Amino acid sequence: MMISFEEASKIIGNAFRQLNLTTEKIPFDKALHRTLAEDVLADIDLPPFNNSAMDGIAIRFNDKIRKWKIAGEISAGNYDSYSLDENSAVSIMTGAKLPEYCNTVIPIEDIDVNGNKAVLKDSAIFKIGMSIRKKGSDLSKNEIAIPKNTYLQPRHLAAAASCGKVELKVFKKLQIGVLATGDELIPVDEKPTGDKIRLSNTYALLASINELSMTGINLGIVTDKKELLLQNIAEALNSEIDILITTGGVSVGKFDYVKDVFEELGVDIKFWRAYIKPGKPIVFGAFDKGNKTKLVFGLPGNPVSSLVNFEIFVRENINKIFNQPERERVKAVLQNDLKKEDKKRHFMRGILIKNNDGIYEVSSAFSQSSGNLVEMSKANCLMIIEEGMINPIEGTEIECIMI
Repeated sequence: MMISFEEASKIIGNAFRQLNLTTEKIPFDKALHRTLAEDVLADIDLPPFNNSAMDGIAIRFNDKIRKWKIAGEISAGNYDSYSLDENSAVSIMTGAKLPEYCNTVIPIEDIDVNGNKAVLKDSAIFKIGMSIRKKGSDLSKNEIAIPKNTYLQPRHLAAAASCGKVELKVFKKLQIGVLATGDELIPVDEKPTGDKIRLSNTYALLASINELSMTGINLGIVTDKKELLLQNIAEALNSEIDILITTGGVSVGKFDYVKDVFEELGVDIKFWRAYIKPGKPIVFGAFDKGNKTKLVFGLPGNPVSSLVNFEIFVRENINKIFNQPERERVKAVLQNDLKKEDKKRHFMRGILIKNNDGIYEVSSAFSQSSGNLVEMSKANCLMIIEEGMINPIEGTEIECIMI
């Protein structure tokens, strides 16, 4: 029985949330675009000492004093102790540790310096505590510097380094196997003859998996022979992969064996076919191996269909469970009429721009064929044409997913 996009999305989302994510420790400088599996705590106060936020002079504040004798100089990493009275100052650089009894830094642009004398400019205003970064003002020892489930960006690695974390505990990458099926498919490095075509959608899927910082495994090509499909899919299901994606063989043709093979091998089919375009023949299920559940996607063989299915069902859920940035969605004004005469949810390819008034506009002046990967490569968004929208016309506002 065919189900709606919303039903399919809910079933797949629930299954992703049941995945048993495991963890590993890796060097912090290799953790970019991984998801943190523990809170990172500050092992010291940050900053670890009072320091100057500006180049200038450090003083003991007295609002009646306007000139000081400079007793010495402190630069970052070169602290020296000075005993200062209210009429003395020390020249100090940004980031340098503040002498014990100093409580104010006057920026260099607010003073005139002549030899070892510093005089406050007439226009300058200074107050106690100015231009000082106090010990622990960023973070106190044992406070959380980076919370668990953070998707790690360069700024987070800087915070980890400041906390002395040379290793970070992160969630392991999902291992996702991609198996292409079809008698017509040949490797990329062969020239097609007769009725053969080069394999393309495997590489689009593997690139998408890599973009998600997951591990893609190319399981090759298998022909439309049931015994070979049984053998190859069984090997994949009994390997260490977390998700199996097949392409092709999921429709209702004479040689479309993939769904039957899944069932024979013990895959619990959650649904077959969703009321969407492109990608309607999708099969989704789960396979239990010991205490581990693997997710199984049988995607259509048409390259656009398989890539759209991946975008709306696989990518979105990986984004969610790993707390990754999701594809941007924007509302855009349609610049041409579109043909849509059924009540499926369509994901049409489009070209999205922002006009001079800051309004998003989207157009689709090319084929929406599910086999036309070249046209797909020209698009930068998927236009969501919802079930109840029939033949949307120019000027209609629609939602678009940036790709």
